[in-house]
Amino acid sequence: QLHQAFSVFVFRQGAHGWELLIQQRSENKPLFATKWANTCCSHPRRGESMDVATRRRLRDELNIEANLEFVYKFQYQADFGDAGSENELCHVFVGRVKSEVKPNKHEISAIRFVSRDELDSELESSPERFTPWFKLEWHALNKTFASRIAKYSGTRPRIS
Repeated sequence: QLHQAFSVFVFRQGAHGWELLIQQRSENKPLFATKWANTCCSHPRRGESMDVATRRRLRDELNIEANLEFVYKFQYQADFGDAGSENELCHVFVGRVKSEVKPNKHEISAIRFVSRDELDSELESSPERFTPWFKLEWHALNKTFASRIAKYSGTRPRIS
């Protein structure tokens, strides 16, 4: 059944420029355990606004707060065999963080900050290490919405 979801991409100013916070999903996740994904993703609770839901999950998963901006939404479907399937209307948000990140070990196996070039290289060389929605969203953010995320990522749109 089609349901609401969200994905959050949070950037910080690092020693070598702007970096994206990505997470490795916990091995306890029923879908895509141990795969690398965007900063945070989840579903709003019944009657909960996206603003409240995104803030709640950033606190629950990473113990951070960030001002977020809605960028776009898309429908995502994927079959996971015996584990089930996804059919989501996913809202994508971007923002910045300045505070220390303290991941919830029940939700996240690892975190790291990566530059745009590092991430693009890893996605090209080892796409199987990443969740399918993350690959779709990162591609759209860089191609279709690059000018919208430039103020968060500190990057300019690439000409392809």
